[in-house]
Amino acid sequence: MPSRLDDELSRLVSAGVLRQYQADALRDAADAEVSAALADPGRARPQEPAVPAPAKPRTPPQATHASALIEVLGYIGGALLLGAVALLTVANWGEMGRAARVSTGTSAAVVLLGAAAVLGVLRRREQLSSALGSLGCCVAGFATYVAIEGETGRIAGVAVALALAGAGLWWLAGSSLLVATFAILAVGVLVITADVLTPDTGATNSAGIAGTGFILVAFVLAMLGLFRDQVTAWSLAGAAMFSSSICWLIQERGEIMALAVGTAGPAALLFAYGRRHASAYAVVGCAILLVIWPTALYQLTDNVAGVAIGLVIASSALLLAVLLLSRRRANR
Repeated sequence: MPSRLDDELSRLVSAGVLRQYQADALRDAADAEVSAALADPGRARPQEPAVPAPAKPRTPPQATHASALIEVLGYIGGALLLGAVALLTVANWGEMGRAARVSTGTSAAVVLLGAAAVLGVLRRREQLSSALGSLGCCVAGFATYVAIEGETGRIAGVAVALALAGAGLWWLAGSSLLVATFAILAVGVLVITADVLTPDTGATNSAGIAGTGFILVAFVLAMLGLFRDQVTAWSLAGAAMFSSSICWLIQERGEIMALAVGTAGPAALLFAYGRRHASAYAVVGCAILLVIWPTALYQLTDNVAGVAIGLVIASSALLLAVLLLSRRRANR
């Protein structure tokens, strides 16, 4: 029997790990195994487990400085192009003919949309592609307005820009295109309110019409949030509700409606924050409350004390709701 096994068993017995009878049993089993191996040399021995190859040290991924540089250069290129077009049109708008105005806007739109389309086809720089596409949609709408002019041109420009933004959302699905969609819809609400729905008699309900339009914008963005970037879409829906509240504040005797809209939007956002824990919901919701409630209450009461009392009542209701919800959760 190998002496090494004897030494190891003796050490384990002296350390109290094994009893003497256990050491003897292991020694006898080892003797029997050695005897059987000597008597039958062709006997298959149990295979030892293969030692796994040492894992190669994982090198940390290198920072993609080149990739970030390309993104930055793309944003700067788009911004410089828009800046050049803006300077050219502002400085020479009166001297430029209709053909020059149309060609300037069309060229900028083609460059921006073309770059976005190429990046989209190559599946590269999706965020940059979305940003360039959103700028191109707005420029294309402006070029359409310049080409057609008048009331029809404004409506056609909004329609073209909205159609391009919708196609971009379906294809590229970028957050920048959601922002562009919100801006185009907001302009569309103002255009339709001023050019289509407001009577020529100069009725004073145009602000209320715009407020209703922004509620519809909020609904559209809320629906888009079910299919695209939900945080961005629902935050923009809150911004649309804020715009609606502002319109109702301008409307004569629209303070109650402004309070209703300025409460429903934040309530929906804060409920979404409780379910999704996206901080943008809480920030936008609280910002709307802090602006709309004091302004609407002041217009209703024409008294700072009334505003303070209304805010105290609202804060007390919110804190009571927090306590009740916390107690209900603790009892579960």
